[in-house]
Order: sequence, then structure tokens, then C-alpha cells
Amino acid sequence: MAELLRSEEILACAHRVALNRGRPFDFEAPETSSELARRRRDAEQHRLSTLEEIISYHPEAVMPTGTQETMELLRSGVELLVRPRLPADVKGRRRAVAHLLLRVGREDERFIYAPIVIKNNEIVEPASTRRLLEGSLPRLMPSEATYTDGFGPRSSPTVTRNGIGLAHATRVLQALGHGDAAGRAAMIDRHRRLWWFELATKDYPRFNLATYDDAYEERLTLLAAHDEWRATGGPFPTQPYWHRECPECPYANYCEAQLEDIDDVSLTRYTNIDQQMILHDHGIDTRAQLARLDPQRAQAARAKTPVPREESRPEDHLGRLIDKLDDLIYRARAHERGSSLRILSTSDMGCPTADVEIDVDMESYDEATYLWGAHVTLNVAVPDIQGGYHSFAEWGDLTPRAESEIFAKFWKWFDELRRTCHEDGRTFAAYCFWAQAEDGAMNRAVATPIPGGPTRADLDAFRTSQPPEWIDLHQFAKQQIQTTGPLGLKQLATMSGFRWRDQNPSGEASMLWYEVAVSGAVDAAESRQRLLEYNEDDCRATKALRDWLNGPAQVLAHRDDPF
Repeated sequence: MAELLRSEEILACAHRVALNRGRPFDFEAPETSSELARRRRDAEQHRLSTLEEIISYHPEAVMPTGTQETMELLRSGVELLVRPRLPADVKGRRRAVAHLLLRVGREDERFIYAPIVIKNNEIVEPASTRRLLEGSLPRLMPSEATYTDGFGPRSSPTVTRNGIGLAHATRVLQALGHGDAAGRAAMIDRHRRLWWFELATKDYPRFNLATYDDAYEERLTLLAAHDEWRATGGPFPTQPYWHRECPECPYANYCEAQLEDIDDVSLTRYTNIDQQMILHDHGIDTRAQLARLDPQRAQAARAKTPVPREESRPEDHLGRLIDKLDDLIYRARAHERGSSLRILSTSDMGCPTADVEIDVDMESYDEATYLWGAHVTLNVAVPDIQGGYHSFAEWGDLTPRAESEIFAKFWKWFDELRRTCHEDGRTFAAYCFWAQAEDGAMNRAVATPIPGGPTRADLDAFRTSQPPEWIDLHQFAKQQIQTTGPLGLKQLATMSGFRWRDQNPSGEASMLWYEVAVSGAVDAAESRQRLLEYNEDDCRATKALRDWLNGPAQVLAHRDDPF
């Protein structure tokens, strides 16, 4: 049988899809990272526990043992299939996976089914002018769902892939004679909320059936080209290019070396394949060439500002074809100059300072915060305030109450320190990186009231104080510093010269350390210490970033300087 397309390959890197089917070089796949293995494990655990809950509501559900039994159940009209095993659509060269198949109707003598997938991620986001059809696990049928106003599907690549997977399963079901013409399909998110979509409409342009069909045809063309290469030899049908999945691709090192050798323009973050092809078509093949385009002309082109024809330049056309071409030009310039660049004038650079400064960071596991840390800097001595790192951790059961209690202890210390500064006539400021995370953890902590603990009003009063005492450093960095792409704390603080003590410092890695820290294993104490040091370093990293913005970063080249 010819090799089949899986849903995850429809939007995947074309070069990776081809290499997976046969490659012109010897290759040994690297070991799966512990972080990726954890994500896969958590996703599977979420699927299994969600399926168990669904079965408890629907004991009549059937779990087939193979493709033949799956087809027999579809033909017989069983209402709900759990973990079905769909046969391949041989003619279409595709195989689909759905975690549930729900009978949603009947056409002539055939029963019609909708695919449902279970995902361990967010599916929706606030959208004031949108609404989505929301069902529930006890009442799965779309006819029993109701519209929830103010939400739309997230625009993230993850949700787009999820949606394309549903479209893929719908087309396979149609090929097998049991697909829904309306394309009804559903996703269950990490909170076990059930969201219905009609993929035959144009309501979901990133993953409706028409969008899927176009991408699917492109993949069929790729498979045909790969079949020919395998049969007759000659040039390999695809070439490397940068794709968002590169960081977790087993071929990343192989491809990146080739792309770096030619300074391929695709290495400019975060281009997509369509933008890359447009740039190549216009003779912009390298980052060096992209960096020498005029970002102001690109902005004018996007605004449709006319220029004399005899003075036309490539960016006059490219700026209309590529959204925010100026951003790509600036990222390429940062690479070419070998450093970050200023966005603002030197006099406008920097961030607020205070007599007493506290850099705050928290650590969470599965949306529950177990550690609040803070590093205190005394620019002026204040009685009863001690500088350095302070931590408040919970290593026991991470219940909502435990999360609230540990935050209450942190807040008591934090608020007393703040009040002491005010009483002594000293200015005070607290800093974090990406306030959305800390604010969300604070709000969640006060949702479970603790006697003597802070209230939401206390938090809001602090966060809206004037002059501001709660400062999101990410916003300052975003407004002032141009990088090659990433704007995370790890990247920015490293530019300032800061170094973490841990060789693998990342929030995702800390999840694994936490699991050991609370496991009772012989190295639990070591993992706890590792987490405390990691948290302290995150706090000190924001301090280093602040110092950099208030000093050395001000002498960086400006991103609009002549190139």
C-alpha cells in the first residue's frame, strides 16, 4: 500500500514529510527531549481521563478492537464509538484518527458521524463579536449544545492544526460513506469544555474544509514527487526551510546547517512558507538582502502610499504582499549586526527605578502556583528590610487552598515591606516579566479566601497604584529592544550578560523537577533546591535586564540606522 497521509502532516514542514518517507542521507534520530516526552504523557493522561468521564456518562458507548469492527459499528448505527480505528481512505492516501465518533444523523441507509478530538490545550479565546456552539460531556449531541457569546477559536498554530485534523477525519469519514456533509466536528479542551464547529462553512477560515482541501492537494503533489524520486532517483523533491516546528524536529541540525551556510532568508523569525516563497520570487534569498530593504517604504506600501513608478523598489511591492514586512526587515537587521537594536531614542530608553526594588517570579505546575520568590534590592537602606532572595513554597498537596495559603504568606511579607517603605518615605517598585502570568496566579490564589489573607480589592489597589508600583518588564523590553525574534526573559537577560546557574533553565524543565521534588524520591530535596535556585535566578535575571535597559542597552545601534 502507498504511504498514507496523517492529519498532522497536512500543515507540517513539507521537507520533514518527505524526509520521513525516505531520505538521501544516513540519519539517526536524536532522543526525545524530556520536555516533549512530558507533554506527550500529559496529553495522553488528559485524553484517557476525559474518555473515562465520558464513558461514565455514556455507558452504552462501544470501543472497537479494530478497523473491521469499527466499520461494522458505523454501519449498524451505534451512537458513540470510543477510540475508533478508522480504515484508511486508500484512494485518497490518508488515514485519520478521532478519539470519539458521534452519530449525528442518517442519510438514506447510512448513519452519519462527527469526529471529536480531545486536546490538552486551550481552544477558545475572548472575541466580543464571535460566538461558539458549546456542548457538554454528559450531553454530547450538537443539537443539545448552546451558543456561548464572546468567544472564538484561538488563532494559535496548535488550534489550527487541531481543526485541520478534524477536517482530515471528516473527509476520511465521507470517503468511507459515513461523513457529515455539514462538516460537524468538535474539540474537547484541557478544561473538558466541548466546542462544536461546522467545517463546511466559511466561519473558520484557517481550518474549514475548503482550506483543508487546498493543503491536502499540495501534500498529494508532494507524495507523488517523492514516489518518483524513490523510483527513479534524481534531485530530492524538497529542500530545507525554516518552519515553526523546527525546534522539535529530529532533522533540525541537518537542515539548519544547510540554511546557515547560505544565510537563507527563511531563518528570519517568524516567516511562513508563503512569505518565504514571495521573498525568493523577488530575489530576496538571504537575511543580508532582507536587512538592506527599507522598512519605512515597506510600511508605506502596506498603507498603500503611492510612490513614483520610476523610483519603485522591491519593498514597494513586497510591503503589500507580506504583512508587517518591516518587522521581518528589523529582525534580519538584528541578525546582521550581531546584536539587539534600539527601537527608541537613547533618551527614551530605560525603565522606572525606586529606592526599594523587588523582582518577583512564581513557579506553577498544572495551573497551580507552588512557589513565590522575590529578590530585594535596597538602593537606599531602610530599617527592618533585608535585601536578597526570599521564597515561599508549598511542597505538599497542591490544592486550591494550599495555593492560596502560600500566596497569603508571600503577600503578607510583600505588603509589610511595601508599607514599611511608604512609612519611611521611600519609593517602592515591584517588577515581573510578563505580568499576565503573575496576575493570573494572584487572582486564582485569592479566589479561595484565607482568613487574614489578601482580597481581590487588595490586589487591584496595588496593581493600579500611582505612580505605578507593579511594572511589567516585558512591556518595556518589547517597546525598546529589537531582537532577531524571541522576546523571552531567557533571551533578553542573556543579552544583558546574565547567566543562569542551571544548564537547562526553562519553565517546562521546571515541571519535571517539581515532579521529583514532591515525589518522596531520594533526590527530592535536591530538586527542591534546584527549583529555588532557578526561581532566584529568574528574579535576578529581571534585575539584570532592568540594569541593562537603564544603561548598556542605550548605546545599541538603532534599528533605523543606515545599513
